[in-house]
Amino acid sequence: MALLGVNIDHVATLRQARRGMQPDPVLAAQTCLGAGADSIVAHLREDRRHIQDGDVVLLKKTLHAKFNLEMSIDREIVGIACKVKPDQSTLVPEHRQELTTEGGLDVTGNRSNVAAAVGRLHDAGIEVSLFIDPDVKQIIAAKKTGVTMVELHTGRYADAKTPFVRKRALRQLREAVKAGVDNGIHVFAGHGLDYDTILDVARIKEIEEFNIGYAIICRSIMVGLDRAVREMKALIV
Repeated sequence: MALLGVNIDHVATLRQARRGMQPDPVLAAQTCLGAGADSIVAHLREDRRHIQDGDVVLLKKTLHAKFNLEMSIDREIVGIACKVKPDQSTLVPEHRQELTTEGGLDVTGNRSNVAAAVGRLHDAGIEVSLFIDPDVKQIIAAKKTGVTMVELHTGRYADAKTPFVRKRALRQLREAVKAGVDNGIHVFAGHGLDYDTILDVARIKEIEEFNIGYAIICRSIMVGLDRAVREMKALIV
């Protein structure tokens, strides 16, 4: 049975549109957990476009479940994580002009810097995952940094425009999952998945956890956050 991590970034996006107090991402996180989410995910971006430093502190203080902080390998951000000590940090690529994360972390081309960030976080007692493309070479490189878990970027599959492209992307995901398991890596997945595209990926039983945000927050506008989380949870069981 796969676990569900709910990313609450876009609750904060709506709040930041007016620079107000509502909606509160910390309260949203509690609602998600009450609806069956297994963990909460938040991305502290360098430009602070949605989640703020204070949100991270409050989430760590108030959550009674795994708190997964997505973050770049920027030294300042790593330092904040080492101070706050989330249960898990997921290292992701970050570009200031992107609307959302556009691909996985290039571990093969930047292994020493990634390994240095991993080492600092491990020294602070934080579990670390790397958000990578479904590529066997990236998985091998990830293992060499010292991590025991990766999250596979599912955007290529979720955004596929034709059945052929989607089928090929799904095959790549399966191959990457197998490579991870064969190398003793815990495999998670996420990015771009919605209530339709989750179905085939959820059939890959070796995937231990799905981290989903945007689709759930969008659905919540129509049906409420509690129901949106419960509906997604039912699809991955």
